[in-house]
Amino acid sequence: MLDHVSLRVQDFPRAMAFYKAALAPIGYQVAMEFPGAAGLGAPGKLALWITLTDKPLSPMHVAFRADRARVDAFHAAALAAGGIDNGPPGLRADYHPHYYAAFVTDPEGNNIEVVCHDPPGMVRKPVPVRAASPRRPAAKVKKPTRKPAKRATKTAAKTKKRR
Repeated sequence: MLDHVSLRVQDFPRAMAFYKAALAPIGYQVAMEFPGAAGLGAPGKLALWITLTDKPLSPMHVAFRADRARVDAFHAAALAAGGIDNGPPGLRADYHPHYYAAFVTDPEGNNIEVVCHDPPGMVRKPVPVRAASPRRPAAKVKKPTRKPAKRATKTAAKTKKRR
């Protein structure tokens, strides 16, 4: 299971403006930002990192899961933010009968998709998002004190006498 994905970009401010706007309809927001890097995701779960690079780029395809209404909203927001249409919202029966997706090429050339696998009208219960908690060291467990075994001590003494 994937935990997060990193996209390398050469124009960090432009990429951040695009992703903030394009992924807002699916609940993503910037949760961490450092010089030249930012983590986006739903509250409590960073799933996408945008990182600045000066190396040549290799475009990627990244897909996010959402309901159908959010697929539509993503497509509109991504186009308004400067993305290029790479496939309007709609069924992709080639994949499976309920594959509803939209595709946009981001300003760096990556193919960004938002997809819904549910049949029309299906409403999923929202999964509760756990807030990130600070890491705490594990509680120290007090080990019981052990006394040396008497037999081992006697056996060692006998072995010394035989030598």
